[in-house]
Amino acid sequence: MDILIVDDEKSIRLTTSLALEAEDHYVETAEDRTTALKRVKEENFDLIFLDLRLGDEDGLEVLQKILEMKPHQLVTIFTAHASISTAVKATQLGAFDYLEKPFTPDQLRAIIIKAKKALQTQGEVVRLKETVKELKSEARHSSPPVRFESDDEFTRQEFDTLFRAAATPASILILGESGTGKSVIAREVHDRSHLHDKPFVTVSCPSLSKELLESVLFGHVKGSFTGAIKDTWGKVSAAEGGTLFLDEIGELPLEIQPKLLRLLQEREYERLGENKTRSSNVRVIAATNRDLRQCVNEGTFREDLYYRLNVITITVPSLRDRPDDLLRFANEYLAYFGSQMGRKIDGFSESGRSAILRHSWPGNLRELRNAIERAAILARGNKIEAEDLPSPSQSHSVREGGDKSLSLGGEHTIEELEQAHMIKVLDWAPSLQDAASILGIDKATLYRKRKRYGMD
Repeated sequence: MDILIVDDEKSIRLTTSLALEAEDHYVETAEDRTTALKRVKEENFDLIFLDLRLGDEDGLEVLQKILEMKPHQLVTIFTAHASISTAVKATQLGAFDYLEKPFTPDQLRAIIIKAKKALQTQGEVVRLKETVKELKSEARHSSPPVRFESDDEFTRQEFDTLFRAAATPASILILGESGTGKSVIAREVHDRSHLHDKPFVTVSCPSLSKELLESVLFGHVKGSFTGAIKDTWGKVSAAEGGTLFLDEIGELPLEIQPKLLRLLQEREYERLGENKTRSSNVRVIAATNRDLRQCVNEGTFREDLYYRLNVITITVPSLRDRPDDLLRFANEYLAYFGSQMGRKIDGFSESGRSAILRHSWPGNLRELRNAIERAAILARGNKIEAEDLPSPSQSHSVREGGDKSLSLGGEHTIEELEQAHMIKVLDWAPSLQDAASILGIDKATLYRKRKRYGMD
């Protein structure tokens, strides 16, 4: 190991150096703060031995300066018996260990062995981080690029609100159908925030039973339930200082909701089977494809939790509500998959574009991505034809089942008449913007009314 000894006593520097060099370690020495900090800046040492008292200088200040320059540096404190309490404080400030004077060669060897293990662990962590970085890079290159621009005015406004809120600690609720990219959007919020270099941890609320979900979220102690054979830290702890993303929060069991509310309001939680209250500093982003307001009315979602999550709320429109974006996404997917497969495909034919616009895409981006990938593989020509894509679905099938005998002056509610009129207009209007203009409302209002009447 490469070791630096910082001590104002020449005898300590000499005897420690001899002991370490006898074990084949490389050793340098420094007698004061200035020399020590200069060598730390110039060289990389595996371990530093630092005296708490350097003449009139405070070793704790030197420790802090070293760790400012190199946060992961291992520093062992030399201390006299009377300064044990100060040595403990040094470990709280980031010192690796402390060694009481006078010490024996065996005690010195024990520190060296401990430091080697710590360095090995550090190396494994660094390698793991590099592996994760490489995997993320590979994942980015193995998927089409994600863009957050939009030709749709409502979508642009929603994204603008979202990304302006990204830099704040506010909770964010992302609404939208399955496949609209809510999890990708949540990750983008994290990456654009002040927490971008901190953990981003995802919990899928529908994927586990109530008992397991509570344990996954908050952790548990040994023996708290059958199968709890050891203490476990949950995702809240794993996300400390970063972002906790709760996917499909509308499926969160009612029994767990008070605990999540406490985490949001008081920044506190308890592990399952433990009475000790722990503090938490996480930013919560939640997403759902359910109407949480309706869930509140039905009693399956707490109203106070809904309002606590509903600080910044945005809705990601479905693809069928974004025809201009739909074609742009399709072209980007096609360019990507064509390149991946080494095929030169010159876009979509007129029939191909028409098929894309006619299809309702109930699976949204997820379905579109799969459809374009399949078309890029199976297309016979250099353009994607309608026959290469899924057959158009009846995107307005819900409407066709409605009562077509409504008439003015009949025994019908205003809502029934409004819904019937909207259905007729939407059936023939060239676009949602045209339909909104005909109905005398803005596009956002039209979008909400369609959701209300189940016309998606």
